[in-house]
Amino acid sequence: MEIEIISSQDEYLTGLGQRAKAAEVLLRTMSDEDKKKGLVAAAAALTEKAAEILKANSEDVAEAEKNGMRASMVDRLRLSEERIAGMSEGLIQVSELPDPVGTVLEEFDRPNGLKIQKVSVPMGVIGIIYESRPNVTADAFALTFRSGNAVILKGGSDAIRSNKAIVAVIRDALEEAGLPKDALLLIEKTDRETTGKFMKLRQYVDLLIPRGGAGLIRATVENSTIPVIETGIGNCHVYVDKAADLEMAVKIIHNAKCQRMGVCNACESLVIHREIADRAVPAIFGDLAGSGIEVRGDASALILSPDMKAATDDDWGTEYGDAIISLKIVDSLDEAIAHINRYTTHHSEAIVTADDESAVRFLNEIDAAAVYVNASTRFTDGFEFGFGAEIGISTQKLHARGPMGLRELTSYKYEIRGNGQVRG
Repeated sequence: MEIEIISSQDEYLTGLGQRAKAAEVLLRTMSDEDKKKGLVAAAAALTEKAAEILKANSEDVAEAEKNGMRASMVDRLRLSEERIAGMSEGLIQVSELPDPVGTVLEEFDRPNGLKIQKVSVPMGVIGIIYESRPNVTADAFALTFRSGNAVILKGGSDAIRSNKAIVAVIRDALEEAGLPKDALLLIEKTDRETTGKFMKLRQYVDLLIPRGGAGLIRATVENSTIPVIETGIGNCHVYVDKAADLEMAVKIIHNAKCQRMGVCNACESLVIHREIADRAVPAIFGDLAGSGIEVRGDASALILSPDMKAATDDDWGTEYGDAIISLKIVDSLDEAIAHINRYTTHHSEAIVTADDESAVRFLNEIDAAAVYVNASTRFTDGFEFGFGAEIGISTQKLHARGPMGLRELTSYKYEIRGNGQVRG
């Protein structure tokens, strides 16, 4: 397909947009077999060329450490053979999922004889702006390719070498398989001006998804002329109810906070019922402090564990992404729900309780994309939900909410068949 060259303030971005549009036309009608073939080829290439990717990543990590990036963020940036194998496995899993395109979502006949079908179709060209995590590059390709979309990626400057290496490996694999390599494009310019212009590339990009911190997401929402899905900000709470199993609560909180601190589904805030606080606070504080976590508690918590630091009002709404967590004691389930709903970022919230009534109330009254009973918030993840991978965690309510897998990357159209009907 030839696309007319249209003048633009930035010919570089215009060129990428035109290439993505041309690839999108081919992807829209690509067979299920070819989509699977492309993903399998890319998965094999990632493992075969892991050494090249790791070399590029080591340069990114060395520069990040030199520039003083905090340890939790370096962890998000760092790749290993195991993580690359996980990226490859994610592509294989996505290839094995049902094709979301062409599904008849609804069908009905009208009295005038028109036969109407509502059919799932690709979005078109998807833009993704993200920070630090080079594994997002492979995840984004897997999901957009499987759902028949072209993708333009804009990663952060701290991961540019890693992202270029991953994209080069995947594009080469697609080309060798006889498939359009422009299904995956990377913006290699890392300046903010280019990012700002990308947000206004509405002529070519149908949907923009930011993945990163609050600043990136706010800037994208405020400046983009492309429709945006907000993702990722996670001030996630765990509420320990008065009917909680304390051993379970300690285990869940430890996992939710300590497994990976720099991710959006990590626990940042604890809420504990006063009736269990005299036992729960020392036990939870001891476990977290022993793992190097700074706990910031309210006045009641400080009485029970004087070694913790005092919290300020700012702590209740903070996503730390670091070895810090806040702790508040409440008098009732009502107060817990009110506190969480006030400070939630609508990502993931959890209750630990043996009381079914409290669990049901929490599920019904907490306003978040994912609400847990007796489980860690760390499960809010496309891989853990069985989606193979995810494009992000949507914290909004329009179109998509929670982990965004294949279905969330499709739209739909109405196909109408008639036999000569005209409207009177």
